[in-house]
Amino acid sequence: MATHPVRLGTVTAFDDHQGLGEVSSPDGGVHPFHCTAIAGGSRTIDVGETVAFTVVPGRSGRWEAAQVTPV
Repeated sequence: MATHPVRLGTVTAFDDHQGLGEVSSPDGGVHPFHCTAIAGGSRTIDVGETVAFTVVPGRSGRWEAAQVTPV
């Protein structure tokens, strides 16, 4: 299984009701994520939180954030 590099970024959007959010990285990338991608079993995260994450191919053909971990 290929490993994906860990990146740092900021949660720029999160909707508790839908469980959907976005992480922005310093290089300008914006990656959506589902609450199940939040590490540690949490299903919510604060906008503005700095996180470590990996980028993986998503179901909709877009690159998505995975293993979203507050730092």
